[in-house]
Amino acid sequence: MVTFSVKDLNIWFGTTQALKDVSLDVRTHEILSVIGPSNSGKTTFLRTLNRLNALHLHLKMKGAVLFENKDIFKIDLELLRRKVGMVFALPLPLPLSIFDNVAFGIRMQGIKDKKRLAASVEEALKEAHIWSEVKDRLNESAFKLSGGQQQRLCIARTLAVKPEVILFDEPCSGLDPISTARVEETMVKIKQKYTIVLVTNNVKQAARVGDRTAFFLNGTLIELDSTHKIFTTPSDTRTNDYIVGKFG
Repeated sequence: MVTFSVKDLNIWFGTTQALKDVSLDVRTHEILSVIGPSNSGKTTFLRTLNRLNALHLHLKMKGAVLFENKDIFKIDLELLRRKVGMVFALPLPLPLSIFDNVAFGIRMQGIKDKKRLAASVEEALKEAHIWSEVKDRLNESAFKLSGGQQQRLCIARTLAVKPEVILFDEPCSGLDPISTARVEETMVKIKQKYTIVLVTNNVKQAARVGDRTAFFLNGTLIELDSTHKIFTTPSDTRTNDYIVGKFG
């Protein structure tokens, strides 16, 4: 099954073209890793999927992006972003307690019952593999958590509103190896319920968690294949050169 279908996508910011004729599908319940050097278009691609790029005043777009066979620009924006959650490079906890961070989106959906809130918060924290670390600290400020814990809290906050897709934009860029491993473990486990698109500058991370990997260069999708094939026998020499560190 296909969750996103991108067809002949071209994007400009002013006169600068960021994506050039990109076509690909994102399959349901896969982790699609997106790799490439800086300014390759990978984050622009990611932010297109939940229309964050539309915030840019000078955006111009050609092509189609379909979510569950519907044009994303014909889907109510609030509904789209409820279904397509996003976790950013730096943890962005709200200036609230651990509990209230996770409950925030649930309350925004109109759910006020205390027992239902508590159950939903616990479920999300367990899915994000942080429940055992915070279950006795739920009323403490989220800012008291470590960086890795804050990132998993942000994942829990996203999971709490029951999205179908989670977009990860370099979620481990500021984390230590142990915290990175825990976030990666979380991604691998939750793909049973969610579709995941991961933009990462860490090619080893892409190799560890991705079911398929897409390589972008200068706004062009150079290659998309199973992660094993991309990292062992890529079809394009540019893909191999990037993976082995000849540029990037």
